[in-house]
Amino acid sequence: MDYFVHERGLAESDSIGTGTRIWAFAHVMAGARVGRHCNVGGGAFIENGAVLGDHVTIKNGVQVWSGVELADWVLVGTNDTYNNDRIPRVRYPLDPSSLETTRVEEGASIGANATIVCGVVIGRSAMIGAGAVVVRDVPAHALVVGNPARRIGWVSDRGERVDETLMGTDGRRYAWRSHRLQPVE
Repeated sequence: MDYFVHERGLAESDSIGTGTRIWAFAHVMAGARVGRHCNVGGGAFIENGAVLGDHVTIKNGVQVWSGVELADWVLVGTNDTYNNDRIPRVRYPLDPSSLETTRVEEGASIGANATIVCGVVIGRSAMIGAGAVVVRDVPAHALVVGNPARRIGWVSDRGERVDETLMGTDGRRYAWRSHRLQPVE
């Protein structure tokens, strides 16, 4: 085994990448795919059918359900939660194949206690504020907060705030290149 599972963690999946760490009371179900060098915090739950890319950090108390796809370098904050069924009914459950897919693209960060409603796409390097409720797609590099989440600004790949003139709080000027905010050299 080339990954670590705490003695009180449970890793049932056959698809866990090299260098990944699964901490106490975390549960990775059979059928989940977890990439290389991920960190799955204590009390996290990764359901069968969930997909985590490489270098993903899942903080404590997070639930990642079937149909959720997290790309490389995604950070999921403490107690974040996802869902995969817009009309949940015990008496009339959906066939698992009809559950909606939720995608979080490369480098996005999601603040603590955020809720991500199924079927949305969170764009590359976007930043979701703590406690936000994401009910619609979030563009790449957007900074969103609130319930429902609304864009209040832009952030670079590094997470620096970028104003509407594309000047960063770090004093660098940015430009849109290939759908990414890049520093101007």
